[in-house]
Amino acid sequence: MTDKRLTFWFDFASTYSYLSAHRIEAAALAHDVAVTWRPMLLGPIFKAQGWESSPFNLYPLKGAYMWRDMERRCAEAGLRLVRPDPFPQNSLMAARVALAALEDDRGPAFCKAVFAAAFSDGRDISDPATLRLALERAGLDPALVDRAQDPAIKQKLIGQGEEVAGLGLFGAPSFTVGDELFWGDDRLDQAMDWAARM
Repeated sequence: MTDKRLTFWFDFASTYSYLSAHRIEAAALAHDVAVTWRPMLLGPIFKAQGWESSPFNLYPLKGAYMWRDMERRCAEAGLRLVRPDPFPQNSLMAARVALAALEDDRGPAFCKAVFAAAFSDGRDISDPATLRLALERAGLDPALVDRAQDPAIKQKLIGQGEEVAGLGLFGAPSFTVGDELFWGDDRLDQAMDWAARM
């Protein structure tokens, strides 16, 4: 197994994380890089910057550009795009379940299924039924959704939030290679190149 490693930090409510989740495995294979999937929550990051919502909601021109950009990018990638309502969605439960799912090799498949539920199917990813369906699609036990209430899982997500703050992450998707930080789906290839040289 390769010792070249990249960490993929994502929020299930993040539009551009949806794009990265779709293409990161092929990019990793092409670069012989191993990927560690790490869910994060953008809400606390936004609050620390004085925002009560996504900047795409707070700044309408930026939001309009983002949705048009997503339409173009998804069309190029052959991905369906549905605007979640509300946006951004509450991704807390999905992140907790992801931590449990990522203990299994099929964890990334679950993560991609959650992104598809949100941005392709327009489903509510805070609904346990949506998460059970994503677990089924990944070949995992739907009962794993109950781990979202496990105190150890809750504490693990809190710990990851502290790690995110310590790393200086300010948005998603983010990619870390050692001490190097790359932000945004448009930096995925650069991050992979960097990891491949390690």
